[in-house]
Amino acid sequence: MTNIKTLRCAVVGVGRMGRHHARVYSQMDGVDFVGVVDQDETRRNDIVEEWGGKAFATVEELIGSDELPSVDAVTIATPTVYHLEVAEPLLERGIACLIEKPLAPTAEVAAAIAEAAEKGGAVLQVGHVVRYDPVMRAVASIENLKPRFIEMVRISPMTFRSVDVGVVLDMMIHDLDLLTMLTGQEPSDIRANAVSVMGEAEDMCNARLEFASEGDGLGCTANVTASRLGLKTERKLRIISEDSYVSADFVKKHVTLVRKIANEEQLFDLRTRLAAGEDLSSIDYVDLVEVEEPEVGDEDALTLQAKDFLHSVRTGKKPYVDAEAGSMAIRTAERIMETATAAGARLL
Repeated sequence: MTNIKTLRCAVVGVGRMGRHHARVYSQMDGVDFVGVVDQDETRRNDIVEEWGGKAFATVEELIGSDELPSVDAVTIATPTVYHLEVAEPLLERGIACLIEKPLAPTAEVAAAIAEAAEKGGAVLQVGHVVRYDPVMRAVASIENLKPRFIEMVRISPMTFRSVDVGVVLDMMIHDLDLLTMLTGQEPSDIRANAVSVMGEAEDMCNARLEFASEGDGLGCTANVTASRLGLKTERKLRIISEDSYVSADFVKKHVTLVRKIANEEQLFDLRTRLAAGEDLSSIDYVDLVEVEEPEVGDEDALTLQAKDFLHSVRTGKKPYVDAEAGSMAIRTAERIMETATAAGARLL
């Protein structure tokens, strides 16, 4: 087995997500789990009692006063509004950071975080963990997938967590990142509506995003819905291209791929007969397509993400979800919220 460099890792913020990051680091090969930072003394002590390491009250305590920092890589899982405050001193000292999604509350703050990483020459990855979900990995492995229409649904009951941001930055941001991954670009046009129920921030939002054609492409339309007002959890993705249809259910961990197998001659014949008004009800559609069920693994997405992040730290390789990818999602989210706000104002 190839020897790998042991990295000293820590977690800042050990609430709902941070505690899982601490667990992952403590169980990984090639990691010396330094400990956690949290302003809540009981919470930070409970985590180190369970997973080891030391408990720190501040980032400054973690870094230490020596010229060489006491840590190589840190996951930041604080509320979004504190990401810049926490990340800046770490990144400027060259300490790699994996920052939970969204990267920042605004695109302007995201740019400041990216600047700090560049200044310190530090690896910066954004925690859009859904890219590592086995279901999404199965979808991403499908060859020659050129989306023309994408539908995404992300619905959950209200948990009263992450209430510092609305549903767009809390939940829809996952799907906006996936759209960036699938289309390779930001939308050219956006229409959106949102509803606020529990507080001032939006709790439900629907957005229709248009992606311009590139080269010989034909462009793509995406319909994205996110809600934290549901009675049950739904996570679904549908992709339609010229010759295939993909349906993915993240809750049931299942992917279905339907490919067109009819040749050009058959299709021309069908179109000709349809145009002539012929009754084609005797034709079995199933004979024209091939149905597959791509294998969905059982890997832990958070562990895969941590391994990928630390690989970038060890090798200097560009992170899978870098600062620009994280910023693209935020810029799109801001445009959606601006459009939804304007739409709401027109209805008053």
